[in-house]
Formats: sequence, structure tokens, C-alpha cells
Amino acid sequence: GRGEVGAVSTGRRTRTSVACKTRRGLPVVSVASKTANDAGEKVDLLSTFAESPPFTLEDVRRAIPAHCWQKSATRSVAYLLRDVVIVAALAAAAAAVNNPLAWVAYALAQGTMFWGLFVVGHDAGHGSFSTSKVLNSVMGHLSHASILVPFHGWRISHRDHHANHGHIENDESWYPYAKSDYDKMKLTHKLFRFELPFALFGYPIYLFKRTPMKSGSHFLPSSPLFRDSEARDVLTSTGSLLAMLAVLGAVGAKIGAAALLKLYFAPLIVFWVWLAVVTYLHHTDPSCPFYRDGDWSYLRGGLSTTDRDYGPLLNELTHSIGTHVVHHLFPQIPHYHLEEANAAIRPVLGEYYREPKRSGLLPLHLVSDLRRSFRECRFVKDSGSVLFYEN
Repeated sequence: GRGEVGAVSTGRRTRTSVACKTRRGLPVVSVASKTANDAGEKVDLLSTFAESPPFTLEDVRRAIPAHCWQKSATRSVAYLLRDVVIVAALAAAAAAVNNPLAWVAYALAQGTMFWGLFVVGHDAGHGSFSTSKVLNSVMGHLSHASILVPFHGWRISHRDHHANHGHIENDESWYPYAKSDYDKMKLTHKLFRFELPFALFGYPIYLFKRTPMKSGSHFLPSSPLFRDSEARDVLTSTGSLLAMLAVLGAVGAKIGAAALLKLYFAPLIVFWVWLAVVTYLHHTDPSCPFYRDGDWSYLRGGLSTTDRDYGPLLNELTHSIGTHVVHHLFPQIPHYHLEEANAAIRPVLGEYYREPKRSGLLPLHLVSDLRRSFRECRFVKDSGSVLFYEN
């Protein structure tokens, strides 16, 4: 057989075939839109993803216009400069107003901009920032060191995540645990992996210790994350963070610890929360399938990810990171072409594409999606090769 489909028990027979209209039409399913009294449709969704797609990765690639692959260093640098200007303007405005409410608003806004800076470094790590490895490395270090992210260390682990997305054992980020592993997990590990609000503050722990039941640091070349040939890159990025910490120390000595906390560390914590929320929601939903050897493929793993809509303002400020499926399949595409590329591949993906809920100015709908996923997505079965989350 094709493994097991978990997460739903309805007493109804599961559909095991995919409609041929997938390649022509555009049937889509809304992520996180299914409820318990809509279990029949949910079974249809899950059984769809339990089947191999009727199209290939090359079919999807051919649907993308040629210009979507073109990278512009000028355009990428312009986006980075825009972000830096906004960061500086927010800091200046908060310092000028200087009251508690302004500082709270500042932390939320600036933390969101730190998320945007992270995405710039993320794109540099993928090589979609420009065609120059040197420029990618320089801009990646500038954007990531400024928010205390080790560029190469994170780039390498993120490379492994993309290479193994949706694989239960081999994925690097927000992968599921087998029930037997979940049952024996330490309480502290469960708190920072499965429980709100603790899981929203786990990013620094991940950088130092990775995820529960895995070991290694993003800062040390001796970590099992890295090859011997990558030691110099890892040390370079760790050095860039030490340099940033030295700068922060000098600034703190001049303006005081309280001012530095308000200007920098409060937004940094907001950024950590944003990063946890965004990466979790892109890879965790009751409709997300996961695979073991035999049924996993790069294509199926990429299709297991989900798009999320953060509203027109945040989509722009965070460089279309919510357009995630096409990014996972083809991370070389620059962020400013992702929306067009996504529209081009949707007729090919058909019912294998899950339409995200559309957001207003602020993505408040994601609060309920986040709570639902943390409640329902706890573990997968110990056996089977096509699995969905259970609780």
C-alpha cells in the first residue's frame, strides 16, 4: 500500500484516486478551513495528498515564465536599503516621541522589520538575492548579523531543511515526531516545541541546540550540522555575531542598558516570535502530509508546505515570504517574482495547492490557525510512510 493516512477518523471510506481535472482546472482548498463537522471533505483532502501527484517537478518548472528566474542585484539591494531606511525612521520616531505606548508600538513595528531583514538574508543564502556569491555573502552577513543570526550556520541548516522538506526523519525544521518519541520527550522539550506561548520563544534555543532529539550548534564548526569544508564559513558567521555584540555593548555603554533594551532587544524578541509563528504555520497544519523513505520525494515534500497571507502591507515588507510553496520547490526564484510564479504553477498543482485565507490589513485570522495547529498537530504514527498529524 501507500502507507497510512492519520489524523481523521470518520467512519467513511477514504478516496484513493485523484481527479484528472487536476491538471487543467484550478480546484483549491483553503488551509485550516476544514472543521470537525466537515470531516468528509477533510478526508478527501488528506487522501489527495496521500497519492503521488499526477505531474512532475519539471511540469511545474515549465509553467513558470522565464523572466521569473532572473535575479537583479540592483533591485535586491534597493529592497534592503528600503528596509534599512524604515528601520532607522522607526527608531528615530520612537526616540522622539519617547513614551511607553510609542515604545510598545515601536517594538511591534521594528520587530516586523527585523523579520523583513531576516528574509533578505534568507534570500541571499538561497542565492536568489543576486548571481554573485560574494555579494550574497556580504549582504547576507549584514542583514543577518544585525539581528544576531549566524548567516552561514543558518544557511546550511536551512539548505538541509529544503533538501528534506516533509520528510519525517530527515527534515530540519518543524518536522513531526513519531508518537513513541513524543511520549518519551522531556517536559521542557515538549513545552518549547508543542505548547503556547513557550514555543514562540524557542528560536535562540534552536540556534544553540537544534530541536529535541537532535544535537548541534549553529555557531560551532564541530556541529554535526556541518561538513569539514564548511568550518571557515561557520566561523566567519559566528565572528560576525561577536562583532555585532561588541557594537551593541559599545552602544549600550553610551546610551544606557534601558535605552538599548527598548531600541534593540524588545524588537528582537518580537522578531523571534514572528519567525516562530511564520515558519511553524508554513510547515504545520492538519492538512500537511509528511513522508518516510519510499514515499517521500522532493516534489511531494515541497507540496506539503503551505502558503499564508499576511495582508498587503506585511507581504510587501517581508518580501512575499508567505508565498511559500513555489519558494520551497524553486528557492532560486527572487522574492519579487514569487507571486507571478505562484499564479503560473497553480493550474498545474490543481487540488494539490491549498489556498490560504486572505488577510485584511493585519493577519489576525492566523491567531486561530496557530492555536488550532498547536492543539491538533502533536505527533504522527510510528508506522506508515504517508502520515498526517494526530493528537
